[in-house]
Amino acid sequence: MQYTGTLKKMRVSTDTANQAQYQLPVGDNLIDMNALIGQPVSVSYSGNIFCVHCQRKTKKSFNQGYCYPCLISLAQCDSCIIKPEKCHYHEGTCREPQWGEEHCFSDHFVYLANTGNLKVGITRHVTDGISSRWIDQGASQATVMLRVPDRLTSGRVEQLCTRYIGDKTNWRTMLKGAPQQQDLIALKHDMLEKLAPELEEIISEKGLQAVTTVDDLAHQIAYPVNQYPEKIKSINLDKENTFSGTLTGIKGQYWMLDGDRVINIRKYAGYEVLFEA
Repeated sequence: MQYTGTLKKMRVSTDTANQAQYQLPVGDNLIDMNALIGQPVSVSYSGNIFCVHCQRKTKKSFNQGYCYPCLISLAQCDSCIIKPEKCHYHEGTCREPQWGEEHCFSDHFVYLANTGNLKVGITRHVTDGISSRWIDQGASQATVMLRVPDRLTSGRVEQLCTRYIGDKTNWRTMLKGAPQQQDLIALKHDMLEKLAPELEEIISEKGLQAVTTVDDLAHQIAYPVNQYPEKIKSINLDKENTFSGTLTGIKGQYWMLDGDRVINIRKYAGYEVLFEA
């Protein structure tokens, strides 16, 4: 089968056994990638890049798929998306106030995840207990720690947590295999105890509903991987316009191929390709 079109980040979900399920958008097509594990695949990049927001042709992709005009004008590309504690809506300087109201003023969840290293993060959506963000990051374990009413508060809480643990995923560690299991519930309660004075300050400032705890549920996520790479060799589409090989696994937004090669599909959102399998 052959498909031509622009790439987008893989859509993710889980099945009843909590194994990650992947679908790859190529143009208007949606390809079941789990069914291709163990099969030969190839990708050929045409050299064209189209913005994932406005579809403008661009010589360079920014922020995983945007053209430069969108990078500097869209709220979803502002620095506060990466660092939510810097949300500036209350200052009247949000790039797109309506977008901010829709995306930043709803419940956010602060979580702990095991991606090979323990990390803290935030997400807006937890469907059937699982957040797509956990799958995108290749988390094998995750638990929600707190619910807060807006993005700014989630950023403040996340920053408090980073005194004790990181907020980044080491993608190389994540791709080297299933991590050692951790007692996330115990770690969650230890973190809540450490943060108690600061969380009380946020509650006194913003009200009783500003910070609420959630049930002690630790989620396990499995990934469709036949073989993990021993020495990771990253594929760069800008330098290597065509690659092929046997798809040995998928974790996070990464494909693993024979020969210890990996590629971050999300990085090449907006790239026009021919996909064959």
